[in-house]
Amino acid sequence: MPEGRFILLEPGAARPGRIPLPPAFAVKAMTDDTEGRFSLLEVTVAKDIPWHTHHQADECIYVLDGVLEIEFDDRKYSATKGTFALLPRGVPHALRRASDPPPRVLQISSPGGWEHYVEDLIEAGPTVFTDGQLDPAKINPIAAKHHISYHEQK
Repeated sequence: MPEGRFILLEPGAARPGRIPLPPAFAVKAMTDDTEGRFSLLEVTVAKDIPWHTHHQADECIYVLDGVLEIEFDDRKYSATKGTFALLPRGVPHALRRASDPPPRVLQISSPGGWEHYVEDLIEAGPTVFTDGQLDPAKINPIAAKHHISYHEQK
């Protein structure tokens, strides 16, 4: 492995991106770090993530703390600390906060790029919310350029 690609982050540290991200998102490996293969973020799931489909990337979730409810293929799963889920591209799913404090997860996207999507969402600010919830109609123009589409609630 080329020396220039080695990364060692101290506890609590994150990779700097195009813009500063809120503490709920800590980028550990950027897409450029992995030559496009994947991105890795530590995420606190403070808001429910509505039904959506990744059309290009597989998403992996590993629960570090708390409880995450995963809706996948018309079933609900309760993912507790230590649970791993592979959410294959092309299959709609939703992620819901099911504990207080909110669940903290490692999120891997392969191929990478998810950190750039998060940056775009943060830049959009409150314009993607309706009544405090992510609004599929408002988020889809941003999500589309990252090969993600959001759906109305099932």
